[in-house]
Amino acid sequence: MKCYICAEQGRDTEAVAICIVCGMGVCMEHLVRKDVELWRGDYPFPARKLKKPVPRILCVICNEAYEEG
Repeated sequence: MKCYICAEQGRDTEAVAICIVCGMGVCMEHLVRKDVELWRGDYPFPARKLKKPVPRILCVICNEAYEEG
């Protein structure tokens, strides 16, 4: 699998991870490893935040959206 962002820029780079949000393959340059808060919910509710954040891999695009809130 190739890095999608590099491919858009005309480069051919192997992907090392997949973004947990959008599913895009990303290389080391375009990934962000981040501890993300997780919510657990039952249908339809209530939902509760889990006690510990879980490390996840995001692409730089989804990370920017996550930071904007």
